[in-house]
Amino acid sequence: MPHPYVLLSAAVSLDGFLDDTGPERLLLSGPADFDRVDEVRASSDAILVGAGTLRSDNPRLLVNSARRRAARVADGRPEYPLKVTVSGSGDLDPAARFWHTGGEKIVYTTDQGAARATDALRGLDDGLGVDIVSTGPELDWRVLLEHLHDVRGVRRLMVEGGGRVHTQLMREGLADELQLAVAPLFVGEPDAPRLFGPGAYPPGRMRLMETRAVGDVVLIRYVPTAPGVGRLAASADRHWLTLACELAALCPPSETAFSVGAVVVAADGTELARGYSREGGDSVVHAEEAALAKIDPADPRLGSATVYSSLEPCARRASRPAPCARLILDAGVRRVVTAWREPDTFVAGADGHGLLVAEGADVVVLPEYEERAKEPNRHLV
Repeated sequence: MPHPYVLLSAAVSLDGFLDDTGPERLLLSGPADFDRVDEVRASSDAILVGAGTLRSDNPRLLVNSARRRAARVADGRPEYPLKVTVSGSGDLDPAARFWHTGGEKIVYTTDQGAARATDALRGLDDGLGVDIVSTGPELDWRVLLEHLHDVRGVRRLMVEGGGRVHTQLMREGLADELQLAVAPLFVGEPDAPRLFGPGAYPPGRMRLMETRAVGDVVLIRYVPTAPGVGRLAASADRHWLTLACELAALCPPSETAFSVGAVVVAADGTELARGYSREGGDSVVHAEEAALAKIDPADPRLGSATVYSSLEPCARRASRPAPCARLILDAGVRRVVTAWREPDTFVAGADGHGLLVAEGADVVVLPEYEERAKEPNRHLV
């Protein structure tokens, strides 16, 4: 299911701490970086923090710039982003500044936590607009993100902590971007909170998107690259499928074949190859075929790789002996992510999805990318 673009934002010391153990919050950023964070908040539809951060930092989570708030209103958006907190227990302090500033608020919790949160916040003025939503017996981040997207219309979610929240989103492959401000100081206290905790994270190296000085701190922006596992989509899957849709736009136009882009990505996020329909002057080559032809068939990474294709891999074709679904299976790939199921334009009852699944492959369809995949094929559909 679609979910918002999830941006993790944090400031850390040179030795990786979010704070020290003193009674007052350690200010890691300077004025220039606080203004940058305010700009990111203003560009977001919602801002999320964990309940632990509410207790330790008592944040307001506001857009401080009157100019930026006015620009939001001029764009038809609320003056302040939706404020979101997450609490499995529902143990919330009604006196926290979070509830008494800004616009609408929402609490995501568990079935058991919902009753406790309702009791805790019962005395708040109804005009404060607090909504309490359970994700089920346990806190489920995917349910939370789908609800924000589908029910609350959130397309860009800024997550400001704390470390436990950042760790969970990163470990589950649900973070689309990490914005990290590194401050020029050390904390050095073993009991101080860190940005990320131990655990199983997606493999491989993240992609560096930007580094720049903001006052005396350094802003670093990373995006994940490692594909998801099985039929669960990860944020990196969306990145690679976007690239496949962009490759489709490079195809020479045709009245008798679709324009499709494809990328093959190893489990650690390494791009193995890319291709697109009719690439290199071959009038009948398909995108997945073009990409796979660039990889050594003996490459051991193929067995755990993912193929991203803007259109469902074909199950039947007249131009070549083997359809793309068969080429993928013969290459040893067992995971495919696609945007658009093949229509009956050229082949009735096309079902590459069915062929792949029947032979043990995991197929993930992300329908929110269907319109992008269709764009270079408008003349056909």
